[in-house]
Amino acid sequence: MDVHNQHSNHEHLIRSFKQDQVVVIMVPLPAQGHLNQLLQLSCLISSCNIPVHYVGWATHILQAKQRFNGTNYLNNNIAKIHFHEFPTPPFLSPPPNPNATNKFPQHLIPCFEASLQLRQPVAQLLHQLSPTTTRIVVIHDTLMDVVVQDSASVSNAKSYAFLPTSAFSSLFYQWELLGKPFPPEEPEELPSIEGCHTSEFLNFAAPQSDFMKFSAGSIYNTCRFIEGTYIDQLRQIGSSNKQWAIGPLNSVTISKSKNSHSKHESLEWLDKQAQDLRYLFLSEQQLQWHMNRSKSLQWGDDVERAELPEGYEERVKKVGIVVRDWAPQLEILGHPSTGGFMSHCGWNSCMESISMGVPIAAWPMHCDQPKNAFTLTNILKVGMVLNQWTRREEQVTSSAIAKAVKTLMATKEGEETRKRAEELGGVVQQSVKEGGASRMELDSFIAHITR
Repeated sequence: MDVHNQHSNHEHLIRSFKQDQVVVIMVPLPAQGHLNQLLQLSCLISSCNIPVHYVGWATHILQAKQRFNGTNYLNNNIAKIHFHEFPTPPFLSPPPNPNATNKFPQHLIPCFEASLQLRQPVAQLLHQLSPTTTRIVVIHDTLMDVVVQDSASVSNAKSYAFLPTSAFSSLFYQWELLGKPFPPEEPEELPSIEGCHTSEFLNFAAPQSDFMKFSAGSIYNTCRFIEGTYIDQLRQIGSSNKQWAIGPLNSVTISKSKNSHSKHESLEWLDKQAQDLRYLFLSEQQLQWHMNRSKSLQWGDDVERAELPEGYEERVKKVGIVVRDWAPQLEILGHPSTGGFMSHCGWNSCMESISMGVPIAAWPMHCDQPKNAFTLTNILKVGMVLNQWTRREEQVTSSAIAKAVKTLMATKEGEETRKRAEELGGVVQQSVKEGGASRMELDSFIAHITR
C-alpha cells in the first residue's frame, strides 16, 4: 500500500470533520478478542452520532470486519466508522507450538511487538485532528498504552483505557503483581498467575504501565450486576476514579431475518436439532466441534487442517459436526438448540455465553482465562470446571471431557447450573436496555466526553 496515498486519504477524512465537537480514536491490540471488543464499542459510540476513527493495520482491520457478529443495529453503525488502514510492517510469524508446556500463544509476541510501530501514525492522526475538533477522545487497549502516549502532549486530547479482561481478573492480577499487600480478601482456590504468561509477554506488557498515569478513565466490557464489587475495588488500588462498566458489548439478541441460503453450516445443523440439544459420544451427547488453526498471523492465509483420527468425522456425523473455519459463535450460542459451551474462557466468549444464558464447561489455558473460569464456576456458578488450573500440565483424557459434558448436560447439578445461566442471561440482557445499568453507564460516558 502506498504510504503517501494512505496519508492523503486520512487528510481527506479529517477535512470532512471540521464541524465536529468530539471525535473518538480507537486503538486496539491486533489480536482477535481485542479487535472485536473495540469494534463493538466503536459501533455503540457511532450510534450516538460521534465520529469514530478505528486505527490498525489493513490486515487486522479486514479481520475485524469479516469476523464481526452483530445485530442489524450494530451492523448499520459499522458503516459510519472511519477505518485508518496503515500498512502492515514485516514481522516474524512463527507457527504455534502445540507441545509447549506453557499454553500462552507465544507465536503472537512478534505481532504484539510490531504493533508498537503504530505510535507514529497514531500521533500523526492526533495532530491532524486536533485543529479541527473541540475534543479528541482516545480509547485504547491497556496493552497499547505505549502507542497512544503522545495524546498527553495534545492539549485537546484525553485517553481512556479499555480493559479487555474481566474486572475480577484485572483486580487480582494487579493484586498479585504488587505482592498482595492489601485487601481484597483472596477467594478460596483462586488460580494463581503462575503459568498464565511467558516472560516474553511480561516484558512486552511491563512498559505499558509507565503510561497508565495519562489515562482519564477506564472502560470495562462487563456489567455491575456481575462485577460491581471488583470494579469498586479496582478504584481502591489505584485505578482511575472514573470508571464505566458498559458491557456486554456484544449483541444480546440474534436476528431471525437471515435466509437459509446465507446461514453458516453450523447454524443449519443446529436448526435440525431438538431444542436444548445434548452432546457427544462417550458423554452420550451431541457435539459441534470448532477447529481453526491458522498457519501464520497474516489474516487471509491458508488454514491448516488439524489432524483427526481416520474415519472420525464419518463416525460422528449422526451426532455432531466438525467445523474447521471461522464460525459465528454468538449466533451459535444464541440458537435455541445450544445447551452448553465448552470454552477456554476468553472474556469475549464468557460475556457472549453469559448474555445468551448458556452455561460453560471451563477449560482455561492461559492469560486471564483461569480467573475468568473461576468467576463463572465459583462466583457466578454458571459453569463447571473441566480441568483444574492446578492440574494444567496433566493430559486431559477423553473420559474426563465426557464426564464434564455429561455432568453439565444430563444431571441435576447441570440442570441447576443451566437454570442459573439462563436467569443471569436475562438480567444481563436487561442491563443494556433503556434504563438498565449498563445502558446508563454508556449514557454517562457519552455525556462525559461530550460535556
